[in-house]
Amino acid sequence: MTTKSVVVERRIEATPGPVWEALTDLRGMDRVLSGVDRVEVLTEGGFGVGTRWRETRTMFGKEATEEMYVTASEPPDRYVTEAHSHGMRYVTEFALRPAGTGATMVRMTFSATPAGGAATGLLAKLLGGLGARAVRRAVAQDLSDVAASVERRG
Repeated sequence: MTTKSVVVERRIEATPGPVWEALTDLRGMDRVLSGVDRVEVLTEGGFGVGTRWRETRTMFGKEATEEMYVTASEPPDRYVTEAHSHGMRYVTEFALRPAGTGATMVRMTFSATPAGGAATGLLAKLLGGLGARAVRRAVAQDLSDVAASVERRG
């Protein structure tokens, strides 16, 4: 199986705690991330393994809703989500590490793996060439939005 990945890092001028809170506040996500149109939380309780939600974004001029779920959560250092759609498995990892006094380096890794041979063309479009640049821009914008939100509060 072929896996394609996009990795983006961003330094945020805040300690890991507030950054973690901004990244995991599902109910406030559509107010923080300019690329998110709406979020519907599907599970009760706090953020952790098993948390599920539907996230709607407009990508490539089309609205798309994906159901995501948390598969790993190590507050305030790391969490992983998965989504399955159109024969693809999408995995997103957020890793946070202190970056000097009062700052956090956030690394977001987005990976896509086809569930079968038929999705290979979709994978090539999504993460090949122009698609990879578009995904990288969207991820970078998400991290810029989080930085603006957290730094504004701090």
